[in-house]
Amino acid sequence: MATRTPARTGKRRKRKLSEKQRRIYRRRRIVVGVVLVLVLALAGFCVYSIGRGAFAVGALVAGHDVGIARKAVPDPTPSTGVRDCVEDSISLELSTTAQTVPVGGSIDFAAGIVYSGTVSCLIDGSDANRVLTITSGDDQIWRSDSCPVESRMLMMAQGDEDIQTMRWNTNRSGEGCVDDADLPKVAAGTYMAQLSLKDHPEVVSQQVPFVVQ
Repeated sequence: MATRTPARTGKRRKRKLSEKQRRIYRRRRIVVGVVLVLVLALAGFCVYSIGRGAFAVGALVAGHDVGIARKAVPDPTPSTGVRDCVEDSISLELSTTAQTVPVGGSIDFAAGIVYSGTVSCLIDGSDANRVLTITSGDDQIWRSDSCPVESRMLMMAQGDEDIQTMRWNTNRSGEGCVDDADLPKVAAGTYMAQLSLKDHPEVVSQQVPFVVQ
């Protein structure tokens, strides 16, 4: 009689792990968990950094836009609201108390700007604009504006007169600005002095004759 082999059931016996294997599996799970936490933390940090960078760039661009907008608007230019004097309301007066001056000497003139207008105005009263000219016939001998000077703005009201003393040291002007001590003296003779305004060349004083002797 044949011997029958017992049939195998479909259920597989569960393998029993040793204590050493269980420790290895636990370590693997811990390592995997730590790696997963690190990956998530790194991803979160990257997202946060990108967001902060985008915000900073946006703020920087916005700041530059504001600066450009401000520079596009010019600052207001202060204005006194007072106009310049016109030639029709200005006259010049020139006089001297000396009719003669020695060769190598000096002569003083009273040079006045008179305003007859009804509205206040501004005029440059410096020697650069109020020009004293000495001539002999058609020969121009000397001008007071040979050397540069700072402007001297005057507020003129009706009836105002600004008088300045202007001196001539009986010498001849050179080319450009030359110190008086280095200018040659003129010879004896009759000379004419006249005052004019550089800003308004048509405004001149009467001629004042005098003698160098």
